[in-house]
Order: sequence, then structure tokens, then C-alpha cells
Amino acid sequence: MQPEDATDYTGYRPLMFSIAYRMTGSVNDAEDIVQEAFLRLTRALRDGTSIAAPKAYLATVTTRLAISHLRSARVRREAYVGCWLPEPLVADELNPVAPATAPDPAERAEMSDSLSMAFLVLLESLSPTERAVFLLREVFSYDYQEIAEITGKSEPNCRQIFARARHHIDAGKPRFDASREQRDEVARRFFEAAAGGDLDVLLQLLAPDVVTIGDGGGKGQARREPLHGSQRVARFILGLFRRAQKQGLHGVPAVVNGQPGAVAYDAEGHVVSVFALDIADGLVQAVRSVVNPDKLHHLGPTSDLYLRPDRDLRWRSWPPTSPRRPRSTRSPRASPPLRTPGCANC
Repeated sequence: MQPEDATDYTGYRPLMFSIAYRMTGSVNDAEDIVQEAFLRLTRALRDGTSIAAPKAYLATVTTRLAISHLRSARVRREAYVGCWLPEPLVADELNPVAPATAPDPAERAEMSDSLSMAFLVLLESLSPTERAVFLLREVFSYDYQEIAEITGKSEPNCRQIFARARHHIDAGKPRFDASREQRDEVARRFFEAAAGGDLDVLLQLLAPDVVTIGDGGGKGQARREPLHGSQRVARFILGLFRRAQKQGLHGVPAVVNGQPGAVAYDAEGHVVSVFALDIADGLVQAVRSVVNPDKLHHLGPTSDLYLRPDRDLRWRSWPPTSPRRPRSTRSPRASPPLRTPGCANC
């Protein structure tokens, strides 16, 4: 008998969220898409529509909603201030499943890697349709006939789209250590060295071409450009942690987008930022941090400690880039000084 309530299909919510999050890179947008998909299912059931394959139906609706969302959000992404990173997905264990159906360690590692910030940023270079075809085939193992039905494309076209997307992704696909234990050990030593101010140990853990990337979105205090090189990154990280300790911040280790990381909290327990580490060959290849408060609300109350004081302005006032000029001693009522045309110093 056909169920009359969409709540009978809530078991498909993890799959729907997994598709929507990987498509959008946003926890909030993914939740909205899943909710809209269930609303459409409710309306269909209320109208007496017979849904023989609910999993296929919900995957199709979720994917198409995500494609539409990406097309409407592309202009906003292009106008984003600074580096864009996905909203961090923080969990002790991602995608919990019953032991009888749990994937093997290699499959779990592969699923975690497809959640990584590096991978999701790489997906941004694909069109919405390319992204959908690639994820459905590469991550969720749908066959081409199913992908064609979900995306509304022909099967040969889906094959061509996947081949083109696969070639593009493989050229920049990040590498990660297969051993979860090795990643966790490197991350533990990294955070201990950073908190302890140990430059030598930190340099031993960083790859020579390591990069640090911050996402402030014009609202949180973060570098607008990536910082490269082990020496520069190490000193930047140490300065960041020294400042955090003086302000009473503390970090809690966490799994962030399937990779080792940490969540930083202020003295009142409000979320300040989230860190994620890319680790390969036993070294930290990238340090990514999200400070944009708009991307942290789903984790709890956010702190205003690192909000930019000039977040509505185009220029930056912190940190200062030039010595502070002495305060003027002239009376506000005094006549303005004469200026010589063409003089840059007048």
C-alpha cells in the first residue's frame, strides 16, 4: 500500500542531504533543498500520485533543486569577498550506518575525501549539470541510465559530461593519506605545536609548498589571499594562536568535512572559527579556516570577536598597513590649506 505521509520516507534524508551538500557546499542550503524535496513529495502523495521508486524520486527532486540553486547562486559566488570555502560540516563520525551495511575502510576514506573542502572547492569549477553528473556517478555510483533520468539528459550525453568533468577534476584532485590514524596523529602534533609556539616542530609537519586559506566573506577577519610556503605559514599560524590564547579562545578537535580539524570557541562558548587540515605523505598540505559567521550559525551561537570592524567598507583597517598619522592640531573652523595643482603631497 502506498504510504500517505512523507514521514514514511525520512530514511532517505541522509542520501538527500549528502547529494545536496556536495552540490552546494552549504549546510543551510542543503537542509533547505531537502525540506523542499519533502514538501514536493507531500504534495505529490496528497494528489494521489503513485511513487513506485521513492529513492529515485527523492534523489531526482533533490538533484534538480540543487542544480537550480547553483544556477541562481553563481552570480553571488563570483562576487564573494576573498576566498570561498564551503560551510564546514562538523561531526564526530560522518554518515553513521549500521555495522552490517558499513562500508569498508577504503570506501569510508573515499566518501570522506569527497566531502573535503579541497574537493568541494574543486567542484566549483564545474557547471551545475557537470557537478551533478560527476557526483552521481563518481561518489554515489549511479549508472548512466539512472543519471540520465535524474538530470533529464540522454545517456550518451551523460557519458560525455562525466568524461569531461572527470578529466578536469583528476587534474587538480587533492591527495590524502589513506590511514585515518596517520592523519589524526599529524593533526594532533600540528595543533600541539601551534598552541605551544614550537616553530621547529611545526616546520617539520608542514609541506614545503603548504598553503593556508581563510574565508571571512568580508565579515570575519581573514586574509583575502592564500599564504604559501612553510616558513610564512608557520609564523602566521603561531601568531594566530598566540593572539587566540590572549583572547581566551580554546579549540576542540573535530572531524571537519571528513578531515582532521578543530572548532575554536571564545570564553563564552561561542563559535569563532573552524579549521580543516589537508594531510598527505605525513605532512600538512593545506590549512583552511572559516571565519565568516554566516557559515558557522549551524554549529551554534557565533562570536563577534573576529568580526571585521570595517566589514561594510571596501578597504581594510586591520591590521594597519601604515603607521598611524598623528592627530591634527588644526582648529575644525580653520580655513583649508591651499593646494598646489599637480602636487601629490599637498
